[in-house]
Amino acid sequence: MLVDSHCHLDFPDFADDLDAVIARAEGVGVGLMLTINTHVSRFAGVLRVAERYPNVYCTVGIHPHEAGSAPVVEVERLIELSRHPKVVGFGETGLDYYYDKSPREGQRQSFRTHIAAARATGLPVVVHTRDADADTAAILSEEMGQGAFTGLIHCFSSGPELAATAEALGLFVSLSGIVTFKKAEVLQQTVRSIPLDRLLVETDCPYLAPIPYRGKRNEPAHVAHTAAKLAELKGVGLAEVETATTANFLRLFTKVPR
Repeated sequence: MLVDSHCHLDFPDFADDLDAVIARAEGVGVGLMLTINTHVSRFAGVLRVAERYPNVYCTVGIHPHEAGSAPVVEVERLIELSRHPKVVGFGETGLDYYYDKSPREGQRQSFRTHIAAARATGLPVVVHTRDADADTAAILSEEMGQGAFTGLIHCFSSGPELAATAEALGLFVSLSGIVTFKKAEVLQQTVRSIPLDRLLVETDCPYLAPIPYRGKRNEPAHVAHTAAKLAELKGVGLAEVETATTANFLRLFTKVPR
């Protein structure tokens, strides 16, 4: 079995054929999907998708692009929403200095708020980082010093320094279709150094379709191509990657029933 550890099934891209999208995923062995909230104001739509399909779970949180939006979410509100049995984590949250769609201080504060909710509940935090590796590593390290929490860096496209920080802090790393791109040599080399027991796979759909679907709408079924590339990079069989990444997901997202 494979798990798509990060997708956006509530997005309009899937409004017309979501049943077929889920069926195609199941047809290639994707047994679980985690659909990710990008703003609490849109949480109800995310939750509806998770409630509709038994093999879909969700998170609650605010994407860094949305961190400047009002009202600012409080720790207590995140914790309250996370009590639903289908909500298994927080985020996505983190830092995005590439697009800078919201004030950086607001992003940093929102990031810390999600970590506080993760620490209080034991649920993992899903971290987005782009062009912000130093600040991401600093905040993760500082917050871990205030009390342990769990989480992962999703759609990992950074270098070995952030990968080493994540490993040292006991966090996981999730790989998207980017790892299949021909020009992703640095990322591919970094992935070779990350222990298999710390890796997950994802689509981040509808974005970042892997080779051979690059440029088209992505969907959970395509996570199989990312898993195949990971097996190639690690020099192991696909079955081993399927087993390891699924076990890692269940070890991290402990609220998901076995």
